[in-house]
Amino acid sequence: MLADQVDHVIGVDTHCDAHELAVVAASSGGVVARSSQRATPRGYAEALRFAASHASGVRVWAIEGSGHYGAGLARYLASHGEAIIEVGRTPRANQRLEGKDDRLDAIRAARAALGSDKLAVPRVGERREALRMLLATRRSAVDV
Repeated sequence: MLADQVDHVIGVDTHCDAHELAVVAASSGGVVARSSQRATPRGYAEALRFAASHASGVRVWAIEGSGHYGAGLARYLASHGEAIIEVGRTPRANQRLEGKDDRLDAIRAARAALGSDKLAVPRVGERREALRMLLATRRSAVDV
């Protein structure tokens, strides 16, 4: 279980313009700190500084949508030696019952990672991105 291997998990709810971050302590599942950062290289650097100041010890980033809106952040963190895992988005049924809240989604991402036995490592890199673009272009051409 991930909770036995790390001290903190930084949950990230990704969006086009900004990402919501939540630092969760692995031992208790309690929220240590929250932040919102722009989805830009400067914002990624600030997110890393935020994590360094609030998540000492062994940490892992649990990113929702690391293949889409979170791809830039995932690449940035990987290039700086950070451990990253991909977590699934909150099911729409839960969003209807509990409400959609980006700050809560970041916490949910971190806690989902803590309780997970199997961890999905995001596929980042130029080849992955090139393949994604090629398939998206093909789908749009076939749909026309």
